[in-house]
Amino acid sequence: MDKMTHRDESMGATPVLYMAMELSATKWHLVFGIGVATPMRHRTIAAGAVDSLREEMRKARARFELSTEVPVRSCYEAGRDGFWVHRLLNQEGVENLVVDSSSIEVNRRHRRAKTDRLDGVALCRKLVQYWSGDHHTWKVVHVPSEALEDSRQADRGIVTLTTERTAWRNRIHALLMLVGVRTTITADFGDRLDRVRTWAGEPLPPGLLSRVRQAWRMLTNVESELRAARQAQRDEVAAAATAPAQIAAQLRRLHAIGDGTAALLAKELFSRDLRNRREVGALTGLVGVPYNSGDTSREQGISRAGLARVRGIAVELAWLWRRYQPQSALTRWFEARFGAGGKRVRKIGIVALARRLMVALWRYTQTGIVPAGATVR
Repeated sequence: MDKMTHRDESMGATPVLYMAMELSATKWHLVFGIGVATPMRHRTIAAGAVDSLREEMRKARARFELSTEVPVRSCYEAGRDGFWVHRLLNQEGVENLVVDSSSIEVNRRHRRAKTDRLDGVALCRKLVQYWSGDHHTWKVVHVPSEALEDSRQADRGIVTLTTERTAWRNRIHALLMLVGVRTTITADFGDRLDRVRTWAGEPLPPGLLSRVRQAWRMLTNVESELRAARQAQRDEVAAAATAPAQIAAQLRRLHAIGDGTAALLAKELFSRDLRNRREVGALTGLVGVPYNSGDTSREQGISRAGLARVRGIAVELAWLWRRYQPQSALTRWFEARFGAGGKRVRKIGIVALARRLMVALWRYTQTGIVPAGATVR
């Protein structure tokens, strides 16, 4: 006879206080319970009220007649509050789980009742179910260390600055298009504004000129910050003083991989405790999603789950890999299977190449074995 997993928890022999938290910007809804079939205690506190949270846990123990030594197990959905709540609960001796909200089953009816109270009860029941042995009831988010989480801010800031630079450039072009002006934005753009003429051959209207100059100043500041951030990123990779920087330096040895790509992949993907290629594919969202039901069998495309910024970088890197690593086994596989196809076929194939490339690079960072046929600097 097979041994039952977590028998003590599932049979209720060991008392445990469960706490589910519904976090919002202004308030936290807490749901306490000691099992699925027992009454639950609901309380609402102000968001971030740490003392109130401690007090409600104390009162919940008293309400369910539990001693102060009884362990507390909690959970909340990953969101805008990040991981500081998780670290706070761990400091208080609470065994907490951060849950991926997209992995929680919900009622599929077109209209369903949704309140913090109902969501909290469902979350608390899932928590009991998880600790009873059903670890497939949801997906638990891996919480990074504070140092690793902080090291990711610089690279994410570069992504934000790049997006803002594109937005300001597009705004300048859009403003000039109002008077029929098409021009390139170069370093001397600010000096050329006085000489720009509208479709009628007249100087730019003063109101429009003022807005364009304002947008140009914002763009100049963003580009200055972006250059400084990228230089700091290059210096960090070159120094290789931290574990993620060492991984980035290792990736940088391969042709087609630059400092920015290496740093982002090292911190966002390869610094995680990934155990196999399936986890690499799932985290990038580059895995196919089948639909097999009855006589219907089709592919729904890639899952697009996981890290969107890593997925975008992976696809861009796949195109670069095809160009700068033409003799690698991955490039030869792509050319043999998709190279003779049309534009649409090559786009489909580049996603498959991106997935294989991420797995190959993960193995490279783990074992040091260079992908077959790839050249190094």
